[in-house]
Amino acid sequence: MPKLLQKIEEDLKKAVMERDEVKISTLRMIITDIHNEEIAKKKRGKLTDEEIQEVIQRSVKKHKDSIEAFKKGGREDLVKKEKEEMEILVGYLPKQFTKEEIEKIVKDAITKTGATSMADIGKVMGQVMGQVKGKAEGRVVSEIVKEQLSK
Repeated sequence: MPKLLQKIEEDLKKAVMERDEVKISTLRMIITDIHNEEIAKKKRGKLTDEEIQEVIQRSVKKHKDSIEAFKKGGREDLVKKEKEEMEILVGYLPKQFTKEEIEKIVKDAITKTGATSMADIGKVMGQVMGQVKGKAEGRVVSEIVKEQLSK
């Protein structure tokens, strides 16, 4: 069993003992998402830790989107709930790069690829995403790359 799934299941048991309803429902949801991913990929056995992190990242992204939608709708109660769930999930992801760290990686990639204009965005993105996979959102990286190439 992958270590990450094992940790999630152990944390679920702890949450049940502590009667932490938000954590219980969040962890049960992500375990279900992981099992659904295994079924979708027709995997015999368990997903790797990296694949589990991808499932968690998708779920975090959904929570972010929901938070934006609920803010627009004036539903602060639901915004609070989504943020709580998202914080629980983020705890299972590797530490994310800061904007400054991403900018440095992007500058290095621009230098390595010899990119000079927006036409080279694909080369730079390919280089950067290989280095930041799982530790930065593609949307954020894309914004930084565009910002750097337009200078």
